[in-house]
Amino acid sequence: MSEQAKNEAHKRKMQKQKEKVDANIAKADEERGVLILLTGNGKGKSSSGFGMVLRALGYDQKVGVVQFIKGQQLSGEEVFLKEKATLLPNFEEQDFYQMGTGFTWNTQDRGGDIKAAEETWAHAERMLRDPQYDLVLLDELTYMIAYKYLDEEKILDTIRNRPREQSVVVTGRGGGSALQELADTVSEVKDIKHAYASGIKARKGVDY
Repeated sequence: MSEQAKNEAHKRKMQKQKEKVDANIAKADEERGVLILLTGNGKGKSSSGFGMVLRALGYDQKVGVVQFIKGQQLSGEEVFLKEKATLLPNFEEQDFYQMGTGFTWNTQDRGGDIKAAEETWAHAERMLRDPQYDLVLLDELTYMIAYKYLDEEKILDTIRNRPREQSVVVTGRGGGSALQELADTVSEVKDIKHAYASGIKARKGVDY
């Protein structure tokens, strides 16, 4: 096949693809906030969530971030949001909260973890009821459901009844069928290969 024939065939293929994409765009005519669940056993769920935080901040949107489990080990996102993003006109100290207990397998204190989870959820609930927030990231929330630290129905109710224009991103493994059913978008990050399994240490700016 000549180069000209290849180019013409490519153009026809792309024209068909464009028609299909345009038709799908035309069908999506409902305007409202969405619930996105990022789950699976692979690396990148929180990274993707914070990518959306950065995207929203780029449009000067109001963003809230609540991190469950994490908080003892310093992370790049914490450094940015606490020290750098506060320079942005639409981001304040109250827009970022961490549970701060670290991983549950380190604390080994169910009662203390439940109390911390309830205190952390109060901050999430405040954001989920506030129409000023365009995007709320609930990082690692799924573990609070899996470990039964928080009432699942209360979480679902609050998310379901949030302001119409507010979008919510939930990250973490699992999360249960009810959360998946409620979500508008569910993406699973699959673990195919991980450097840690080969004995490579977690790297600042990449893993935390």
